[in-house]
Amino acid sequence: MTEQWQQDICRLTESGGLLQGTLSQLRRKDGDAAPKIIIRPVQLKNGLHYQFEAHYANKVIHNNWLPEDAGPKLVELLGEQYRQALLKTQEADIQLLLSKKGKPTLLRKPPTATSASMEQQHNRQKQRVIAEGQAAPFMVELGIMTPEGKVHAKKQDKFRQINRFLEMVADVLPQLPQDKPLTIIDFGCGKSYLTFALYHLLAVEQKRDIRIIGLDLKADVITFCSELAHTLGYDKLTFMVGDIADYEGVSEADMVVTLHACDTATDAALAKAVGWGAAVIMSVPCCQHELFKQVSSDALAPILSQGLLKERFAAIATDAARGTLLEVLGYKVQMLEFVDPEHTPKNLLIRAVRSESGTQAKKWEQYEQFRNFLQLAPSLEKLLAGRLPAN
Repeated sequence: MTEQWQQDICRLTESGGLLQGTLSQLRRKDGDAAPKIIIRPVQLKNGLHYQFEAHYANKVIHNNWLPEDAGPKLVELLGEQYRQALLKTQEADIQLLLSKKGKPTLLRKPPTATSASMEQQHNRQKQRVIAEGQAAPFMVELGIMTPEGKVHAKKQDKFRQINRFLEMVADVLPQLPQDKPLTIIDFGCGKSYLTFALYHLLAVEQKRDIRIIGLDLKADVITFCSELAHTLGYDKLTFMVGDIADYEGVSEADMVVTLHACDTATDAALAKAVGWGAAVIMSVPCCQHELFKQVSSDALAPILSQGLLKERFAAIATDAARGTLLEVLGYKVQMLEFVDPEHTPKNLLIRAVRSESGTQAKKWEQYEQFRNFLQLAPSLEKLLAGRLPAN
């Protein structure tokens, strides 16, 4: 006979009233169940689901259930594997404790979750277009996922990096033209994990009419990527051998991506993007050597007299100059953390979105003061000279 608490849980998920749940306190510690499961509503392409996120010592596994199936699954897990559940609703936090014989104790507390906060979680889940358990063909071919959608243990960092990149892209998709085919250029594409991810998001998931061109100096890498694009049937994704500064294959581009282009190659890519009128620019700079040799200031001697500190300061100053110059030309610029700095020190992403505000005189004044104080002559300023206010 179904108990009242079991019926209540099923009604809660069927109605979408469960905002968050946590299962804990394993009945048996020698089994293979996850020590904890977090349950949250997620909005997938085919509607509302409840995601069961099982946390193990060295991995996390996701399973998605329809609302009418999530309640019975939750009841089953409580009956067989867990003795405690914390269920958050808009009206109350409900703590359910089950004795060894299955006798329930219910405790109600004031609510700590709101529908607004859960809506933010829904949005984040929408942006994570590649979820574990749902195999993406390109990730299988690149050795990140198994054909069943399980992420390989050694590829968890790459999986998170790809999803973080797609989240950043998803935030600015409304800024891209909606009434014409999109042209996207990826400078220094390398093995193209993120290029394939971008194509998957826009062409496969969203059915947008796009073409993406990947450019890199390494012929063997370009051959690999071209063969993979052919295998996947990505007919609007092409790869070419070439140098950023010399590339003249398009007259305009809607989005330009440049990830880990070394030193002033980043500046060349940014200048190309501006010249093409790109609506969105996403750049992860690397090896900012140019201004290390230039930066000079008596007031900053305690920093600049130490090689390591000077190197880090010069990198920050380089990207600050780049961002401000883009702002001078009317772009809205954000500096974002791309991946956890534990994995790579090159973790800053410059995201720039073109606005209609035109040249910003105040930003130019700020840039001039900054440049003159540090005695800099950045390459990007030279490359954009014809578009910047007169000195």
